Amino acid sequence: MNDRIIEFEPLIEGILIKRYKRFLADIQIANGEIVTAHCANTGPMKGLLNEGAKVRISFSSSTTRKLPWTWEQVKVTGSDNKEVWVGINTLFANKLIRKVLEQNLFKDKLGEIAKIKSEVPYGKDKKSRIDFLLTPKSSNPDNRNIYVEVKNTTWTKNNVALFPDTETKRGQKHLIELKGLIPESKSVLVPCITRNDIDYFAPGDESDPLYGLLFRESISAGMLLMPCCFEFHSDHVAWKGFKPLKLN
Repeated sequence: MNDRIIEFEPLIEGILIKRYKRFLADIQIANGEIVTAHCANTGPMKGLLNEGAKVRISFSSSTTRKLPWTWEQVKVTGSDNKEVWVGINTLFANKLIRKVLEQNLFKDKLGEIAKIKSEVPYGKDKKSRIDFLLTPKSSNPDNRNIYVEVKNTTWTKNNVALFPDTETKRGQKHLIELKGLIPESKSVLVPCITRNDIDYFAPGDESDPLYGLLFRESISAGMLLMPCCFEFHSDHVAWKGFKPLKLN
């Protein structure tokens, strides 16, 4: 199987000067020019904000954008003391998981899927939106609808990927709502691990103890956990399969 899950125009490399105001990053590219890139990651980005780090950015020629550059990846020292590229664009995670779904890589865990819908209202008073609502094929032995919530996961400790890396009221709410769908529907949490230097996934109890508690309650209630691992390159992202859960 070709593990290239998605391909794109080669990214531009540069050096991180600083990230500021959450959404902005100053980056020096090869010709010496300093550009300001959009940082589509509102979290603290633990372990990733090393000034002088190598980064990769994309360029958009769209006239409607205030900033043509977007920060996509950063190189850090991984859990095995080797350098690893990490995908930091949280908006990219859903694109990756859609590709995984379209290529039937969840088939063994979820069965065959007939339809994939994005951003479907659900939960209490329909005030939340699920990342993906999957309709199983008639041949699928389990005909329940499948609700899939994706979480971009970049924080690691040793060889374990962790989510979240900060307190997340929104993430807590998602777990409560996913649990509430069971057993009438299937609930699936997909940590999208955007680095290939880890062996396990675990909830980030240190950053958000309540999330960790709700996570365990949801798992006990029947929520499916499918941590997906990817390897990032300058012109593509490779699928590296599922990682097991590791709880203390």
